[in-house]
Amino acid sequence: MASPPVLPFVLPAEPMGPVSREDIPEGPDWGYQLKWDGVRAIAVVDDGRVELYSRKWLRKENTYPEVVRRLQRIQGSYVLDGEIVYFDAALGRPVFQKVLQRERTRTSAALARSSAERPVSYVLFDLLAANGEDLRNRPYAERYARLREAFPPDGDPSLFVTDLFDDGPALWRWVEERGWEGIVSKRLSAPYAAGKKHKDAFKKRAIQRYDAVCIGVTFRAGRAASLALAYEGAYFGRASLGLNERSRAALAQYAANHPAARSPFAGGAAPADLKRETVVWLDRPFPVAVTGLEVTADGLLRHPKLADPPALERLLAAALT
Repeated sequence: MASPPVLPFVLPAEPMGPVSREDIPEGPDWGYQLKWDGVRAIAVVDDGRVELYSRKWLRKENTYPEVVRRLQRIQGSYVLDGEIVYFDAALGRPVFQKVLQRERTRTSAALARSSAERPVSYVLFDLLAANGEDLRNRPYAERYARLREAFPPDGDPSLFVTDLFDDGPALWRWVEERGWEGIVSKRLSAPYAAGKKHKDAFKKRAIQRYDAVCIGVTFRAGRAASLALAYEGAYFGRASLGLNERSRAALAQYAANHPAARSPFAGGAAPADLKRETVVWLDRPFPVAVTGLEVTADGLLRHPKLADPPALERLLAAALT
C-alpha cells in the first residue's frame, strides 16, 4: 500500500476565501482573475500519490476520478489550490449545476459514467507548497509565478492555471458581457491566509440570468407568494421579486387550473425550504427567466428575481384565455 503524501505543514482550518466587495480595488499591488463557477478543491500531490479535498476537507478522490488520474501524472510534490469546474462549450462558460450533480452522485458506476461523459477540469490559482517548501508566507505574485512555472500551458483542458490580469475593470466588463460569475481581486504582495479574516482577496459577483422552470406556486394567507423553480432538473429555489398583484392573481388562477397530485421530486417529497409552506405543484410547468447573484452549495439561486415580469404576465394571460 502506498504511503500518504508528506506535507511540509498542517493543512489550514479552511482555505483562503475571497471576501465579497462591490467595488474593484485598483493599484499596482492588485491582480485580477476570473471567478470560476465550480467547487473549491485542495490537492496534495507527491509523485503519483494524490489526496483531493473539498473546502471542508472531505476526501474527493472518488467523486472526481478524472482529476485524480491527471494529478497522478505529475512529477514532484505540490499542495495546489483551485476550483473544479464543468465548462459548457455551447455556453462558453462554466456551469456550476453540472459539478453539483457530480457532488450528489453516489454510486461508483454513476461516477464513472459521469466522469466519462461530462469530464470536469481542475483550474489552479494558488500554490501552497512545492517539493517540501512551504510557500504560504510568500507574496501571491511569487506563488502564482511558481505555479505557472510548474504547470505551463500545454493545451490540456483537464488541468490548467487561470490567468492573472492587471486591468480589473476591463475584466469585469468582459465577465458581464459573457455571463460569467464574477472576478476575484488579489493583493499581489499578500501571503496565504486561511479563511476570510484578511483584506487581501475580494470577489465581485455579476448578476446572472437563468432560464428556469416554474414547477409550483407557494401561497400565504390564500395569496400567491412565490414561484417554486427548477433548473437542470433540480430544485432551484423560489422567486417573488418582480411579482405584482396582477401577476399574483394570475399565478393563483393558473395553479388552480393546473394542480399536480404531488411534487415532481423523488418520492413526491418537498424540498427542505418548502416543507412548511403551502405549495400547489403544477402539472403544466412553464418556463420563466430569473436572475441572481450565485448558486449556493445546495444548488439554490441566491437573491432570485424575475428577469422579465411583463413576459410572465403575458405568458399567464395567454394560458388563462
